[in-house]
Amino acid sequence: MSQSSTGLMTTGPIWKRMIAFAIPIFVGNLFQQLYNTVDSLIVGNFSGKEALAAVSSSGNLIFLMTGFFSGIAMGAGVVIARYYGAGDRERVDRAIHTNVAFGIAAGLILTVVGVFLTPHILRWIGTPDNVLPQSIEYFRTYFLGVLASILYNNGVGILQAMGDSRTPLYYLIVSSLTNVVLDLLFVAGLGWGVWSAAFATVLSQALSAVLCLWRLMKKCEIPLVWKKVRFDMPLFREILRMGIPSGMQNSIIAFANTIVQSNINMFGDSAMAGCGAHAKIEGFGFLPVTCFTMALTTFISQNLGARLYDRAKKSAVFGVVCCLALSESIGALIWIFSPKLIALFNGDPEVIAFGMGYGRTVALFYFLMAFSHCGAAILRGAGKSTIPMIITLACWCLIRITYITITVQFIPQIEVVYWAYPFTWTLSSLCFVIYLWKADWLHAYDRIEEGKQHA
Repeated sequence: MSQSSTGLMTTGPIWKRMIAFAIPIFVGNLFQQLYNTVDSLIVGNFSGKEALAAVSSSGNLIFLMTGFFSGIAMGAGVVIARYYGAGDRERVDRAIHTNVAFGIAAGLILTVVGVFLTPHILRWIGTPDNVLPQSIEYFRTYFLGVLASILYNNGVGILQAMGDSRTPLYYLIVSSLTNVVLDLLFVAGLGWGVWSAAFATVLSQALSAVLCLWRLMKKCEIPLVWKKVRFDMPLFREILRMGIPSGMQNSIIAFANTIVQSNINMFGDSAMAGCGAHAKIEGFGFLPVTCFTMALTTFISQNLGARLYDRAKKSAVFGVVCCLALSESIGALIWIFSPKLIALFNGDPEVIAFGMGYGRTVALFYFLMAFSHCGAAILRGAGKSTIPMIITLACWCLIRITYITITVQFIPQIEVVYWAYPFTWTLSSLCFVIYLWKADWLHAYDRIEEGKQHA
């Protein structure tokens, strides 16, 4: 198999390869964060506090409904990276077309579910009556175009699995700038309201999807051919085996955060707006760490596919060290500038107070969240995606929800909700330390292949 030297992570200095791969992912995700954040900034300044609350509470619920399918796509990326590193062109080709087929099916399912179930879900999480109508408008408009978002994310996953993190960046910059222009036109200029912010996002995501699919068809080393788009069941089962735990992990995290959001909703629209604004800031701030972990998964998967065990181990150590240093630097900056950052979204003193309280509680504990993400990334790259799912289910869902549900009954203060995050990050970090230290994750693929031979 003739492979592009820029796509392989199995040669060259580890630090240079990983940073070069991670930087375009970071810049791309930075622009992707602009989608919902620009919505919040423009809506908050031109449409008021209630509209900001409607948009700000969207992140967890959208991720709850899309996270499972995103996890399957993540599993596809691991499979593609593994076979790409091993030089198995035929399996890479089948995995690419299976992933696109899955993206189309997932997008259609989410469109139907999102449009029809949105009001029920928003009521279930306790969205206040004064916010509910605008929330319904925003979510329904978003999910009418969710197919484009799914196809774009699947396409990006394919390109990144083959070592191309630059091309998706260029397309995303174009679509993000388009989103900003359309937001200003629809919301600030024409005064169309909160639904038009979602409509701007849909149009921008459609543009990025078209560009990404064009790249896969015309410029990709192993091109996308629409006549070949179908489910290859052996590859699809392998993708599901890798992806279902990641998808369940995403859904578990989103479900837990939705429960947390329902507790925040109890404190009113100012709490929703302030905490939502902090969530957007945290999303931006934590991006370098998230991108390093994405690069780490691809790095581990390609090198283990090529049986380069020592290189995989060294890349894991380098990734963890970088993520810990980045996360604490980011946390310190958010702690210091939290009041001014929250005020960018809305100048209401009560909104700022809620957002600042949230930020200054969790920011200095980001190193714990970073380590948990690193542990999950390493194990996913090694093909052991079930372990992060179990740890996440236990710590970030069961324990977090139990802690909040019980404690808030005795101490009805929003600070109880804030502290749920550092507490459960600590527990998950301890679990990952123990597992990575004790388990032989480096040879997980070897045992998978041995199992296939004996089956």
